[in-house]
Amino acid sequence: MAQIDVGQILQQGSRLGVELLAGPSSGSTVTRVEIAALAEIDSLPEGTLMIVDAQESPSGYRIDIAIRQSQAHGVSALVFPMHVDVSATARHLAEDAGIPLIGAAGRKASDLALAIDRMVSNESSDVLTRAQHALARARDAAAGGSGGTSSAVLEAASASLGGRVWLEPDPQIDWTESAAVFIGDVPRGRLLFETDADDDAVATDAAELALPGVAAVFSRVMLHEVQDRFAPRQTSGELIAQLIVAESSRLDSLANQAYQLGVPLQLAHGVSWLKFTHSQSKRLRPPKALQSTLELFALELFDQRPELWHIAFVHDDAFIVVTEAPRSGDHQRRLREVSASVADQAQVLGAGDWDVTVGLGTPQSGADGLRQSAAEARVAAESAISSGRTGHIEVTDVTGLRRVLLDFFASPISRELLRDILSPLDAQGREKAETSVRTLLAYLGHRNSPTKAGAQLSLHPNAVSYRIRNIESMLGLDLNDPDTRFSVELACRVRLLGYT
Repeated sequence: MAQIDVGQILQQGSRLGVELLAGPSSGSTVTRVEIAALAEIDSLPEGTLMIVDAQESPSGYRIDIAIRQSQAHGVSALVFPMHVDVSATARHLAEDAGIPLIGAAGRKASDLALAIDRMVSNESSDVLTRAQHALARARDAAAGGSGGTSSAVLEAASASLGGRVWLEPDPQIDWTESAAVFIGDVPRGRLLFETDADDDAVATDAAELALPGVAAVFSRVMLHEVQDRFAPRQTSGELIAQLIVAESSRLDSLANQAYQLGVPLQLAHGVSWLKFTHSQSKRLRPPKALQSTLELFALELFDQRPELWHIAFVHDDAFIVVTEAPRSGDHQRRLREVSASVADQAQVLGAGDWDVTVGLGTPQSGADGLRQSAAEARVAAESAISSGRTGHIEVTDVTGLRRVLLDFFASPISRELLRDILSPLDAQGREKAETSVRTLLAYLGHRNSPTKAGAQLSLHPNAVSYRIRNIESMLGLDLNDPDTRFSVELACRVRLLGYT
């Protein structure tokens, strides 16, 4: 026999169609349910929840007597399936006597008795009924009856089950988990339930049955909310992606579309480029689910910031754009902070299997500036990977020279041609080869002056001359030839990008 008290019945008020009119919100255990006239209270056994059998509301005097009789005979509660005006005297008596007066206006006495009796005498039936009601209420809330929001769905399910339903975030939850919540294919977490009453096995069991269905409804509502919230940002982000990768002949047309969407191309844009590399194989491509989840994380992160932000994906890469007024202070710092947060989240979502290398471009104004900043960011990211700095953030400087060198370094053909010039030095091993390259660059940078190169390297000029003679011998080149000096210096500068 289930042990149900009046408080548990009132917790199911929305499902049963009942509400407390007067008296305590909890009471003694209900052992049975009876439909009876007020004159029959004396014949009811202790623990009975009495549903008043009457067509019209009893008089105030008759209700006062019924409260006293119920107290004397141990009746758990009085339920009135009609509209009742409870006087101040009756309210005072009900509170003192500990007899809840429950209203159920509009409910048929027999239907109400059956529903409550299921709770009292048949726990499994009440579990199923409560679970079905919770799912129905969740669907009603999703349809707009309670606002059509995800929070309304949780509130409806909570009220029906007699506890609290909430979302526990878990970005790595598996879709096979029974109460998993996904926004499209983006994992968000799981629904959990906590009963309001101690040891309410019925509520717990009902929640176990209802939560998978509630989670499905909740997921669909959240998907609509996200689409309504971020669709304009995603549309403009896709257009910005086209602006960045399109041929120059299409730039004017795409810029016009951007202006129509309200994208302020005339402002300054800073771009970060994110490249994804698997820790085990560089040939693996990031899964679409990772991209979708990361995009939603970024969009929610952007919502917390005052600047205008976009994220989009180009093939297997991602880029982030921050748009602000020209000459805004710390423009690149903000870009770095946000990009680092997105990169960190990608590693969390990828369970540590994916490294994210970030290249940062300099702030540039206008559509051409946007493309320039994106090119800088992409080259910086690619050069970081090529130089073994996978998973780092590479910043493009503002001198212009490093950008040119990065273009050379990011190009496999150019890098190969320049590497051939210095390849004989590699026979010494990495450490000695690097020393030779730095010596050679200092010597060439000071117009073949051993004295000035020695001052830069903290070496005696004779030591510099000795090293240069050995290097010339290994390379088989004449460093007095202007063209040779230029190509060797360029090769040294590009080579040193790989050592940073």
